[in-house]
Amino acid sequence: MKIATYNVNSIRRRLEIVTDWLERNRPDVLCLQETKVQDDDFPAGVFRDCGYHATFRGMKAYNGVATLTLAEPESVVHGMQDGPDSEDVRILQTVIRGIPIINTYVPQGYKIGTDKYAFKLDWFRRLRNYFEQRLDPDKPTVWLGDLNVAPEPIDVYHPDRRVNDVDFHIDARNAYRETVSWGFVDVFRKLHPDRVQYTYWDYFRNAFDNNWGWRIDHILATPPLAGRCVKADVDLDPRRAPGASDHTVMWAEFDV
Repeated sequence: MKIATYNVNSIRRRLEIVTDWLERNRPDVLCLQETKVQDDDFPAGVFRDCGYHATFRGMKAYNGVATLTLAEPESVVHGMQDGPDSEDVRILQTVIRGIPIINTYVPQGYKIGTDKYAFKLDWFRRLRNYFEQRLDPDKPTVWLGDLNVAPEPIDVYHPDRRVNDVDFHIDARNAYRETVSWGFVDVFRKLHPDRVQYTYWDYFRNAFDNNWGWRIDHILATPPLAGRCVKADVDLDPRRAPGASDHTVMWAEFDV
């Protein structure tokens, strides 16, 4: 089972990049973040033509999550709670082959000391509560997406200069770790404990060419599934494509 995640930074701008990647790689699941499109304008028909079911929630110009699956989802949950939920543009649970796949776009946080940063820290707390209430760490589950945290110094260029960045500040890293400790394993780091590999590079100062990046897109799994992860990697081709997102695709394969 091949599962991938990609912050597209506007699905309409990157549609060809996404469809090309789907055709070349045929993952079972591709989770997208920052789709930046209202539901009525989401290109579900294009993905249907590619052979994929699409579940999504979005809004104009900001946020938005979508999960593309070869198999029809067994169930779909939008947001962090039943009923109306303002977070449904940031979190989407799709069950495939009995495995809940939690697609998340964690708030970026803007700046240390702001309300937006406090909201980011609280969002991780709420996400842990979501896991506690809805899931079981002893059963297979995948949590993935743009999680907007570089967990360790190896995950960001010049970490000594990034300590006051909202994606590497110690409070954000601790909030992330507390959520992970519910029962998740970072499958990329499990398979590649010492590898420097980023998933995001700014558009400025030739960051991609200089490999001045961040590993902030992640695929995590509960232990029963993490132990069956046979491959995990980052595909740089989408970041090299004309009109690329500032993120690229991360993927993992599980023997299920």
